[in-house]
Amino acid sequence: MSINVISVSKKYTTEKVLDTVSFSAEKGQIIGFLGPNGAGKSTMMRILTGYLKPDSGAIFVDEIDVLKNAIQAQRVIGYLPEHNPLYEEMYVREYLQFQAAIFKVEKSQIENCIAEVGLTKEAHKKINQLSKGYQQRVGLAAAILHKPTVLILDEPTTGLDPNQLVAIRALIKALGKDKTILLSTHIMQEVEAVCDRVIIIKKGAIVLDEKLKELQRNTAQVIDVIFNIQIAVNSFSVFADLNSVINTSGNTWQLTFDHSEDMRSKVFDFAQENGLKILSLNTQSKNLETLFREITQ
Repeated sequence: MSINVISVSKKYTTEKVLDTVSFSAEKGQIIGFLGPNGAGKSTMMRILTGYLKPDSGAIFVDEIDVLKNAIQAQRVIGYLPEHNPLYEEMYVREYLQFQAAIFKVEKSQIENCIAEVGLTKEAHKKINQLSKGYQQRVGLAAAILHKPTVLILDEPTTGLDPNQLVAIRALIKALGKDKTILLSTHIMQEVEAVCDRVIIIKKGAIVLDEKLKELQRNTAQVIDVIFNIQIAVNSFSVFADLNSVINTSGNTWQLTFDHSEDMRSKVFDFAQENGLKILSLNTQSKNLETLFREITQ
Protein backbone atom coordinates (compact mmCIF):
# COMPACT_ATOMS: atom_id res chain seq x y z
CA MET A 1 0.00 0.00 0.00
CA SER A 2 1.21 3.51 -0.82
CA ILE A 3 -0.80 4.93 2.10
CA ASN A 4 -1.94 3.05 5.18
CA VAL A 5 -3.67 5.00 7.98
CA ILE A 6 -4.56 2.95 11.07
CA SER A 7 -6.89 4.22 13.82
CA VAL A 8 -5.55 7.79 13.86
CA SER A 9 -7.01 10.12 16.49
CA LYS A 10 -6.20 13.74 17.29
CA LYS A 11 -7.48 16.26 19.83
CA TYR A 12 -7.01 20.02 20.05
CA THR A 13 -7.52 20.80 23.77
CA THR A 14 -10.85 19.02 24.45
CA GLU A 15 -12.11 18.87 20.85
CA LYS A 16 -11.58 15.57 19.02
CA VAL A 17 -10.63 16.50 15.46
CA LEU A 18 -9.95 12.95 14.23
CA ASP A 19 -11.63 9.89 15.68
CA THR A 20 -9.92 6.53 14.91
CA VAL A 21 -9.60 7.26 11.18
CA SER A 22 -8.44 4.32 9.04
CA PHE A 23 -8.01 3.99 5.28
CA SER A 24 -5.48 2.76 2.75
CA ALA A 25 -4.64 3.57 -0.86
CA GLU A 26 -2.74 1.89 -3.67
CA LYS A 27 -0.47 3.31 -6.34
CA GLY A 28 -2.33 4.89 -9.25
CA GLN A 29 -5.38 5.97 -7.23
CA ILE A 30 -6.62 9.55 -7.09
CA ILE A 31 -8.75 9.88 -3.97
CA GLY A 32 -11.12 12.73 -3.31
CA PHE A 33 -10.84 13.49 0.43
CA LEU A 34 -14.02 15.41 1.22
CA GLY A 35 -15.79 16.92 4.17
CA PRO A 36 -17.32 20.16 5.45
CA ASN A 37 -15.15 22.85 7.02
CA GLY A 38 -13.76 21.67 10.33
CA ALA A 39 -14.24 17.97 9.51
CA GLY A 40 -10.52 17.19 10.00
CA LYS A 41 -9.28 17.00 6.40
CA SER A 42 -6.32 19.36 6.70
CA THR A 43 -5.34 17.87 10.06
CA MET A 44 -5.28 14.39 8.52
CA MET A 45 -3.14 15.66 5.64
CA ARG A 46 -0.65 17.33 7.98
CA ILE A 47 -0.38 14.11 9.97
CA LEU A 48 0.15 12.11 6.78
CA THR A 49 3.00 14.37 5.75
CA GLY A 50 4.71 14.20 9.15
CA TYR A 51 4.15 17.87 10.02
CA LEU A 52 1.77 17.02 12.86
CA LYS A 53 1.72 14.18 15.38
CA PRO A 54 -1.49 12.28 16.16
CA ASP A 55 -2.48 11.38 19.71
CA SER A 56 -2.77 7.72 18.72
CA GLY A 57 -2.69 5.46 15.68
CA ALA A 58 -0.15 4.66 12.97
CA ILE A 59 0.63 5.99 9.47
CA PHE A 60 2.68 4.28 6.80
CA VAL A 61 3.65 5.75 3.42
CA ASP A 62 5.36 3.32 1.07
CA GLU A 63 5.77 1.09 4.13
CA ILE A 64 7.70 3.85 5.95
CA ASP A 65 6.48 4.56 9.47
CA VAL A 66 5.75 8.30 9.29
CA LEU A 67 5.67 8.72 13.08
CA LYS A 68 9.08 7.12 13.55
CA ASN A 69 10.79 8.25 10.33
CA ALA A 70 9.13 11.50 9.27
CA ILE A 71 12.09 12.81 7.23
CA GLN A 72 12.47 9.52 5.36
CA ALA A 73 8.71 9.51 4.63
CA GLN A 74 8.81 13.11 3.39
CA ARG A 75 11.30 12.04 0.72
CA VAL A 76 8.52 10.02 -0.94
CA ILE A 77 5.71 12.54 -0.29
CA GLY A 78 4.87 15.63 -2.32
CA TYR A 79 2.71 18.16 -0.45
CA LEU A 80 0.82 21.18 -1.73
CA PRO A 81 -0.93 22.85 1.24
CA GLU A 82 -4.07 24.94 0.86
CA HIS A 83 -2.12 28.20 1.07
CA ASN A 84 0.68 27.71 -1.45
CA PRO A 85 3.86 28.77 0.42
CA LEU A 86 5.84 30.44 -2.36
CA TYR A 87 8.68 32.97 -2.17
CA GLU A 88 7.03 35.37 -4.58
CA GLU A 89 10.07 37.62 -5.08
CA MET A 90 12.04 34.70 -6.52
CA TYR A 91 12.06 33.72 -10.17
CA VAL A 92 10.31 30.43 -11.01
CA ARG A 93 13.50 28.59 -11.97
CA GLU A 94 15.38 30.15 -9.03
CA TYR A 95 12.69 28.97 -6.58
CA LEU A 96 12.78 25.42 -7.96
CA GLN A 97 16.58 25.42 -7.77
CA PHE A 98 16.24 26.40 -4.11
CA GLN A 99 13.80 23.53 -3.54
CA ALA A 100 16.08 21.13 -5.41
CA ALA A 101 18.97 22.01 -3.11
CA ILE A 102 16.85 21.15 -0.06
CA PHE A 103 15.93 17.73 -1.46
CA LYS A 104 19.38 17.23 -3.07
CA VAL A 105 17.78 16.74 -6.47
CA GLU A 106 19.72 16.76 -9.73
CA LYS A 107 19.41 20.09 -11.57
CA SER A 108 18.25 18.30 -14.71
CA GLN A 109 15.08 17.33 -12.82
CA ILE A 110 14.17 21.03 -12.51
CA GLU A 111 13.72 21.40 -16.26
CA ASN A 112 11.78 18.12 -16.39
CA CYS A 113 9.35 19.43 -13.77
CA ILE A 114 9.01 22.81 -15.46
CA ALA A 115 8.02 21.05 -18.68
CA GLU A 116 5.75 18.54 -16.95
CA VAL A 117 3.59 21.18 -15.27
CA GLY A 118 3.53 23.49 -18.31
CA LEU A 119 5.74 26.31 -16.98
CA THR A 120 8.31 26.45 -19.78
CA LYS A 121 7.14 29.84 -21.12
CA GLU A 122 6.84 31.31 -17.60
CA ALA A 123 10.03 29.98 -15.99
CA HIS A 124 11.96 33.24 -16.52
CA LYS A 125 9.40 35.33 -14.61
CA LYS A 126 9.15 36.22 -10.95
CA ILE A 127 6.49 34.21 -9.13
CA ASN A 128 4.57 37.38 -8.18
CA GLN A 129 4.20 38.15 -11.91
CA LEU A 130 2.30 34.92 -12.51
CA SER A 131 -1.45 34.35 -12.46
CA LYS A 132 -2.99 32.28 -9.66
CA GLY A 133 -3.15 29.27 -12.00
CA TYR A 134 0.53 29.42 -12.86
CA GLN A 135 1.46 29.95 -9.21
CA GLN A 136 -0.38 26.71 -8.46
CA ARG A 137 1.71 25.05 -11.16
CA VAL A 138 4.86 26.30 -9.42
CA GLY A 139 3.60 24.72 -6.20
CA LEU A 140 2.91 21.45 -8.01
CA ALA A 141 6.35 21.55 -9.62
CA ALA A 142 7.94 21.95 -6.19
CA ALA A 143 5.78 19.10 -4.84
CA ILE A 144 6.89 16.63 -7.56
CA LEU A 145 10.49 17.84 -7.85
CA HIS A 146 11.92 14.99 -5.79
CA LYS A 147 9.86 12.35 -7.67
CA PRO A 148 7.52 11.42 -4.82
CA THR A 149 5.31 8.35 -5.03
CA VAL A 150 2.53 10.02 -2.99
CA LEU A 151 1.01 13.47 -3.56
CA ILE A 152 -1.05 15.27 -0.91
CA LEU A 153 -2.98 18.18 -2.43
CA ASP A 154 -5.05 20.41 -0.15
CA GLU A 155 -7.52 22.56 -2.13
CA PRO A 156 -5.20 22.84 -5.18
CA THR A 157 -7.70 24.72 -7.39
CA THR A 158 -9.01 27.34 -4.95
CA GLY A 159 -9.42 30.71 -6.67
CA LEU A 160 -8.76 29.51 -10.21
CA ASP A 161 -10.81 30.65 -13.20
CA PRO A 162 -12.62 28.01 -15.36
CA ASN A 163 -9.76 27.71 -17.88
CA GLN A 164 -7.17 27.34 -15.13
CA LEU A 165 -9.38 24.74 -13.43
CA VAL A 166 -9.44 22.57 -16.54
CA ALA A 167 -5.66 22.81 -16.97
CA ILE A 168 -4.83 21.95 -13.33
CA ARG A 169 -7.34 19.07 -13.30
CA ALA A 170 -5.75 17.62 -16.42
CA LEU A 171 -2.33 17.95 -14.82
CA ILE A 172 -3.47 16.17 -11.62
CA LYS A 173 -5.04 13.40 -13.72
CA ALA A 174 -1.78 12.91 -15.60
CA LEU A 175 0.27 12.87 -12.39
CA GLY A 176 -2.06 10.25 -10.94
CA LYS A 177 -1.07 7.63 -13.50
CA ASP A 178 2.04 6.61 -11.57
CA LYS A 179 1.44 8.15 -8.11
CA THR A 180 -1.06 7.93 -5.29
CA ILE A 181 -2.87 11.25 -4.91
CA LEU A 182 -4.97 12.37 -1.95
CA LEU A 183 -6.94 15.43 -3.06
CA SER A 184 -8.95 17.64 -0.72
CA THR A 185 -11.51 19.91 -2.34
CA HIS A 186 -14.98 21.43 -1.89
CA ILE A 187 -15.67 21.28 -5.63
CA MET A 188 -17.67 18.13 -6.38
CA GLN A 189 -17.26 18.50 -10.16
CA GLU A 190 -13.53 18.35 -9.59
CA VAL A 191 -13.84 15.02 -7.81
CA GLU A 192 -16.06 13.64 -10.57
CA ALA A 193 -13.56 14.86 -13.18
CA VAL A 194 -10.32 13.44 -11.75
CA CYS A 195 -10.89 11.01 -8.86
CA ASP A 196 -11.23 7.23 -8.80
CA ARG A 197 -12.43 7.00 -5.22
CA VAL A 198 -14.20 9.16 -2.65
CA ILE A 199 -13.64 9.36 1.10
CA ILE A 200 -16.01 11.63 3.05
CA ILE A 201 -15.13 12.66 6.59
CA LYS A 202 -17.53 14.25 9.08
CA LYS A 203 -16.66 15.39 12.61
CA GLY A 204 -13.35 13.56 12.42
CA ALA A 205 -14.76 10.19 11.32
CA ILE A 206 -15.02 8.57 7.89
CA VAL A 207 -18.68 8.24 6.86
CA LEU A 208 -18.14 7.04 3.29
CA ASP A 209 -15.30 5.31 1.41
CA GLU A 210 -16.24 4.06 -2.02
CA LYS A 211 -15.08 3.95 -5.63
CA LEU A 212 -16.54 6.78 -7.69
CA LYS A 213 -17.83 4.38 -10.37
CA GLU A 214 -19.83 2.49 -7.74
CA LEU A 215 -21.33 5.73 -6.44
CA GLN A 216 -22.29 6.77 -9.96
CA ARG A 217 -23.72 3.33 -10.74
CA ASN A 218 -25.95 3.36 -7.67
CA THR A 219 -27.74 6.55 -8.64
CA ALA A 220 -31.05 7.51 -7.12
CA GLN A 221 -33.76 9.80 -8.38
CA VAL A 222 -34.79 12.90 -6.46
CA ILE A 223 -38.16 14.55 -7.13
CA ASP A 224 -39.06 17.95 -5.71
CA VAL A 225 -42.84 18.41 -5.78
CA ILE A 226 -45.21 21.13 -4.57
CA PHE A 227 -48.85 20.20 -3.92
CA ASN A 228 -51.75 22.63 -3.58
CA ILE A 229 -52.52 21.57 0.01
CA GLN A 230 -50.67 20.12 2.96
CA ILE A 231 -50.57 16.33 3.40
CA ALA A 232 -49.24 14.01 6.08
CA VAL A 233 -45.84 12.39 5.65
CA ASN A 234 -47.32 8.89 6.07
CA SER A 235 -49.34 9.47 2.88
CA PHE A 236 -46.20 8.57 0.93
CA SER A 237 -46.04 5.07 2.44
CA VAL A 238 -47.74 3.76 -0.72
CA PHE A 239 -44.37 4.06 -2.50
CA ALA A 240 -42.54 0.81 -1.70
CA ASP A 241 -39.27 1.99 -3.31
CA LEU A 242 -39.11 5.38 -1.61
CA ASN A 243 -35.81 5.92 0.24
CA SER A 244 -36.54 9.21 2.00
CA VAL A 245 -39.20 11.90 2.32
CA ILE A 246 -38.32 15.45 3.37
CA ASN A 247 -40.84 18.24 3.89
CA THR A 248 -38.61 21.14 2.79
CA SER A 249 -41.30 23.80 3.45
CA GLY A 250 -45.10 23.99 3.62
CA ASN A 251 -46.51 21.94 0.76
CA THR A 252 -43.09 21.25 -0.77
CA TRP A 253 -41.62 17.74 -0.57
CA GLN A 254 -38.40 16.09 -1.67
CA LEU A 255 -38.84 12.42 -2.55
CA THR A 256 -35.77 10.22 -3.07
CA PHE A 257 -36.19 6.88 -4.83
CA ASP A 258 -33.63 4.07 -4.75
CA HIS A 259 -33.29 3.69 -8.52
CA SER A 260 -32.98 5.81 -11.64
CA GLU A 261 -36.39 4.86 -13.16
CA ASP A 262 -38.46 7.92 -14.04
CA MET A 263 -40.93 8.13 -11.16
CA ARG A 264 -42.79 11.24 -12.28
CA SER A 265 -45.77 9.32 -13.66
CA LYS A 266 -46.20 7.50 -10.33
CA VAL A 267 -46.11 10.81 -8.47
CA PHE A 268 -48.79 12.18 -10.84
CA ASP A 269 -50.91 9.06 -10.23
CA PHE A 270 -50.43 9.49 -6.46
CA ALA A 271 -51.63 13.10 -6.68
CA GLN A 272 -54.72 12.17 -8.71
CA GLU A 273 -55.66 9.30 -6.37
CA ASN A 274 -55.42 11.62 -3.36
CA GLY A 275 -57.26 14.58 -4.90
CA LEU A 276 -54.10 16.72 -5.07
CA LYS A 277 -52.95 19.23 -7.63
CA ILE A 278 -49.26 19.44 -8.52
CA LEU A 279 -48.10 23.07 -8.68
CA SER A 280 -44.48 22.26 -9.47
CA LEU A 281 -42.40 19.15 -10.10
CA ASN A 282 -38.66 18.87 -10.76
CA THR A 283 -36.54 15.76 -11.01
CA GLN A 284 -32.82 15.15 -10.79
CA SER A 285 -30.43 12.25 -10.46
CA LYS A 286 -28.63 12.11 -7.17
CA ASN A 287 -25.07 13.21 -7.87
CA LEU A 288 -22.03 13.44 -5.63
CA GLU A 289 -23.00 16.92 -4.44
CA THR A 290 -26.44 15.70 -3.34
CA LEU A 291 -24.89 12.69 -1.60
CA PHE A 292 -22.33 14.93 0.14
CA ARG A 293 -25.08 17.19 1.50
CA GLU A 294 -27.12 14.22 2.73
CA ILE A 295 -24.17 12.65 4.55
CA THR A 296 -22.64 15.77 6.07
CA GLN A 297 -25.65 17.87 7.10
